[in-house]
Amino acid sequence: MDSVDSLLSAVREALAREPRLDLQRYPIRLWWEWNDLGMAGEVPDVASKKLALERAAAVPGVAHIIDELHVIPDRRLPDDQVLEHVCRDLSAESALQPFTLRARMGKEARTWRDAGPDARGAIEARVEDGVVTLDGDVTGLGHKRLAGVLAWWVPGVRDVVNGLGVSPREQDNDGEMADGVRLALEKDPLVSTESVSISSRSGVVTLSGAVNSEMAREAAERDAWCVWGVDLVDNQLVIGG
Repeated sequence: MDSVDSLLSAVREALAREPRLDLQRYPIRLWWEWNDLGMAGEVPDVASKKLALERAAAVPGVAHIIDELHVIPDRRLPDDQVLEHVCRDLSAESALQPFTLRARMGKEARTWRDAGPDARGAIEARVEDGVVTLDGDVTGLGHKRLAGVLAWWVPGVRDVVNGLGVSPREQDNDGEMADGVRLALEKDPLVSTESVSISSRSGVVTLSGAVNSEMAREAAERDAWCVWGVDLVDNQLVIGG
């Protein structure tokens, strides 16, 4: 018990040292379950969620995390409305047209869009208590990352569990990660990527260059945090230039 208490104390200290986590306003509950660290609470944005997970994972002795951290949405919506919005946005994305799209609510599943006999895979979306889960198979990591970002952008979403498989299996690397972030930024009407450079190394994404406003700068960072596999975003973007 002493060792567990010491480990939890070390995690609390690590979280407290992260300046972007406001633990007074957004407390995080910690517990130890078998050999896993549990983390639960509501945080203001995706950055806070990922930073909390990253800081906790870096503590010696933490090997696995039970992630029950959720983002506070701009507005609360019923799950059926969130699912409708998610499916509508996935269906409208041209890059995801080759995949059959299914919506699941409870035990009921319906085909939202049938890609026909030439379908290259399928995406199934479900929503429970504002948490979107994506299952199925797509043909590239770019598709997996794009579907996840589109889900994060939907109003009312508290978390995205991206369980999409990639078939044939594709090796992830820094270039793939940077491409995924660039695609997300290009899809955001608030961001012009003409003067933006994106680099990635071991889950750390660096944004550099210039954007035309503070709103665009914040949107670019927010988009990068939403990309599956991104653990940290270093925002070096400047205004103008």
